[in-house]
Amino acid sequence: MKVQDLAEVLGAEFYTGVPDSQLKPLCNYLMNTYGIDKKHHIIAANEGNCTALAAGYHLATGKIPVVYMQNSGEGNIINPVASLLNDKVYAIPMIFVIGWRGEPGVHDEPQHIYQGEVTIKLLDDMDIKSFVISKDTTKEELVSIMAKFNKVLEAGKDVAFVVRKGALSYDEKVEYKNDNLMSREEIIQHIINFTGEDPIVSTTGKASRELFETREANAQSHKYDFLTVGSMGHASSIALGVALNKPKTKIWCIDGDGAVLMHMGSIAVLGANKPENMVHIIINNEAHETVGGMPTVSSSVDYVAVAKACGYPNAVCVDSFEELDKELQIAKESNELCMIEVKCSIGARDNLGRPTTTALENKENFMEFLAIDR
Repeated sequence: MKVQDLAEVLGAEFYTGVPDSQLKPLCNYLMNTYGIDKKHHIIAANEGNCTALAAGYHLATGKIPVVYMQNSGEGNIINPVASLLNDKVYAIPMIFVIGWRGEPGVHDEPQHIYQGEVTIKLLDDMDIKSFVISKDTTKEELVSIMAKFNKVLEAGKDVAFVVRKGALSYDEKVEYKNDNLMSREEIIQHIINFTGEDPIVSTTGKASRELFETREANAQSHKYDFLTVGSMGHASSIALGVALNKPKTKIWCIDGDGAVLMHMGSIAVLGANKPENMVHIIINNEAHETVGGMPTVSSSVDYVAVAKACGYPNAVCVDSFEELDKELQIAKESNELCMIEVKCSIGARDNLGRPTTTALENKENFMEFLAIDR
């Protein structure tokens, strides 16, 4: 189905969401049609943020908004759906468009398998009526379903379109880029040169894939790394939990700007606890690159100021390898919580692979390594 047909049937004037690779045709259509526009399209920090923003739009206009997301974001919408939107509370209607990663019977990455199994069930449990869009779904079918959904929306309830892999198409291209010069993979290679045998917790997406491939290229063990393949936005909290319980071991966290934005309160918790043995590295390409390259709001965020305001004793921003190496050495020798924001370009190798070990093997090897007293 062409995404333009979906947009026409939905008839919405306002979209907000978190980008998803399965919804890339929709995301690209919105970027080409509206860009980032306060009246029509906003990419938010997390899915709960989108839902609340859409609720405010409805309160102000009386119109029906659309919230788009990957199904992994369902967990972030449960609270606002149950305690804000529900017809037993404020009866705020909206349309969810959800990319179905990990659909049963369709091969996908391990972090999507269980989420895929419960995607429809979670919507049912939240009293959200849903319809699955497939490659062979016609515009006429969608018009018929939307007519039924409109009655649900009029009653102050919510509806969802769950999008199967490859169900949407969009022929026009969108180029996402910034002016930064350093590639993320090279940044990770520089980080590895300083970490030695220190444990690393890396965020979900291409950062963890590039960390894995860097270890492979260096013929190094993967036991040093915990690859957070799902649970976007929580890598720094995982690293904090490790650092607090391994106070004699330097713990490094490789994070991304989109992930940091998703659960930015973790910076406040890190700053309050001030683990002396932790280095928090935010690789900032101002984009949700792993799912297509759509922009984050990081171009307007001063992460150094945020970190310092939250209690980080040391926080710096670098945009060259010379500066990066200097700050990595300082962080390596420091006995205080450090944050290094690294300005990064958008892009990755076309042949970038995925970890060849399972998530469970990764966890067990990492725990065995941590158990060794050093």
